[in-house]
Amino acid sequence: MRPPAAEDPAEKVSRIYQLTLSMAQQLEESRITEYTQLLIKPWKLVGLNLLAGTARGIGIAIGFTFFAATIIYLLQALGALNLPIVGDYIADIVQIVQRQLELR
Repeated sequence: MRPPAAEDPAEKVSRIYQLTLSMAQQLEESRITEYTQLLIKPWKLVGLNLLAGTARGIGIAIGFTFFAATIIYLLQALGALNLPIVGDYIADIVQIVQRQLELR
């Protein structure tokens, strides 16, 4: 077995420099500094989570409204066709909703 060839010191330094640059870039991409800042300032973390939760809630409300409006529109379109089975089903739904409104 031959001993490994000795590397040139300049090549070693160049390799170490490239590895250091690679590690620095990976740390920058992982956003570790922002994470540590949030750990240092817990109220900022609470504020960001509150803002994210509010945005998520508003998004869910808008999405559900759009979904419900679409379903109601489709049911109205089906009701206008006077289909026997679907029409009876829609009439039952309308009666249930009217009873609930009268109770209030």
